Amino acid sequence: MLFAKPLGQLGRSLWIEWRIALRFLADNPLQTFLISVAISVGAAVIVFITALIMGLQNNTIDKTLGTQAHIRIEATRQHNILSAAPHGQYLWVLESPRAQRLQTINNWQEVRDALDQYGVLTTVSPLITGPAFAQNGTARASIALMGIDPNRYDGIIKLQDYLRAGRFSVGASDVMIGSQLAEDLGLRVGDKLRLDAGDDRQAVSKVVGVFELGVRELDSRYVYTDLKQAQTLLNLPGGITMLELKIADIFDAEHWAQRFKKLTGLHVQSWMETNSQLLNALSSQSMTTQMIRVFVALSVIFGIASVLAVSVVQRTREVGILRAMGGSQQQILRVFLLQGGLLGLAGSALGVLVGYSLVQLFNTMSELLFVIRLEPSMLLSAIMISTAAGVIAAAVPARRAAQYDPAVAIRYV
Repeated sequence: MLFAKPLGQLGRSLWIEWRIALRFLADNPLQTFLISVAISVGAAVIVFITALIMGLQNNTIDKTLGTQAHIRIEATRQHNILSAAPHGQYLWVLESPRAQRLQTINNWQEVRDALDQYGVLTTVSPLITGPAFAQNGTARASIALMGIDPNRYDGIIKLQDYLRAGRFSVGASDVMIGSQLAEDLGLRVGDKLRLDAGDDRQAVSKVVGVFELGVRELDSRYVYTDLKQAQTLLNLPGGITMLELKIADIFDAEHWAQRFKKLTGLHVQSWMETNSQLLNALSSQSMTTQMIRVFVALSVIFGIASVLAVSVVQRTREVGILRAMGGSQQQILRVFLLQGGLLGLAGSALGVLVGYSLVQLFNTMSELLFVIRLEPSMLLSAIMISTAAGVIAAAVPARRAAQYDPAVAIRYV
């Protein structure tokens, strides 16, 4: 009961301040409407541009990383070993890079099982890859033989989604080839294909599927088979050349790549290292989005501030009367802060609706490009930014109004 009266008075005071703020806004509907429209344009720009850039980023990531692993683990590469120079002498050596033969990862099953324990990884897939030749009659092409575990590799690339003909199957004598390779060799589903990995290691396989990853280099070289056939052709019995990983948060790939390098002692690379230009482009796009938000917020702040500055001058007599009737500086301050917040909230609500409509229109008209996914957080952030900008913009005019001397303000004409 001790706080009943103060709380009741506070509630009545806030209700009165809300009514006064709404009355001030309603007294000049054209001015209120115009500034609300200006704010809504800013909010719509925030929503649409943010969604557009994020959609472009997601599309770029899907196109680039959709056909490759986020992290790759390979055997440690060999280096030339130089003999030490005699004491007191210099040894000048022209060192050429050592030719790298196919190397297997020792105890790769144990490494795979250990990596399976990390919850941040969505897929750990063994892969054996090496050069070979594909032949159909007199046509011959250099290929990259890809031996996979189909159940695990599905988490790296969903080959079913890229099939142009045939079915997804690797094993025994079944292989899947890229669309460009099929065109170069004149192959169709059901045709026979001779694989030659050198040193009389050959196999005749049946083409059961033709895929198109959308990358010419891959579509003209990749031939998928199972691990056992690739191990036989590449003369790596029981071995693999690489472990491919996919991670839940792709931007954590480099951090985890360094951890796995220390854990395994193997050669580890993340997509962020191999696609540095893509990473720079994504960073530039994110910076552009933030700059757009900042400038839009500044335009909203200056727009609301200018309107409320005029409103303070127009309401000088009313402010003086309110002060003479017992209104405190804090109450006057809150009245104008509420006006700024209400303008920001109303304008941003309309802007979010416009921005949402623009996104839907874009998705309808550009189905062949990419689809923008509009998340609720984008809408909420636009409303919060505009409302906060309204309150901030109202701070200076509100403080000026609160400092009016009642006697001077009442005589104002």
